[in-house]
Amino acid sequence: MKKRRKTVLVVLAVIAVLVIIAVGAMQRLESNMEELRELTFEKIDLSSMEDGNYTGSFSSFPVAAEVQVTIEEQAITKVELLEHSHGMGEDAEVLPAIVEEARNLDVDVISGATYSSIVILKAIEDALIYEQEDVNGRSS
Repeated sequence: MKKRRKTVLVVLAVIAVLVIIAVGAMQRLESNMEELRELTFEKIDLSSMEDGNYTGSFSSFPVAAEVQVTIEEQAITKVELLEHSHGMGEDAEVLPAIVEEARNLDVDVISGATYSSIVILKAIEDALIYEQEDVNGRSS
């Protein structure tokens, strides 16, 4: 009987540890999602940008994106999604085409994929801000 009691106690301890880990992960996830909702986007002056391809990335657990942005004649002409870890945010993968059509970052996020949309837009912003800093002689 003692052996069975020990086994039950071990199983309960393992379950308790797993619950604690799950609660911690959920709290971290909720915190990251709240931070994403509060992010703002910088105004990007495309008129000062040189033609070329620029890579940017952004991540906030559990979402990450890496993009390559093509600038031609002071407009965004192509956005290639190089990497997108998205969980349930796959719908946001249409966002690069929407940015291409708008030829700038002034677009709405995709309903149902808000967090992935924000991460993709921040990755695009990252590529463009980095380039603006280089063009204007500032270090990044």
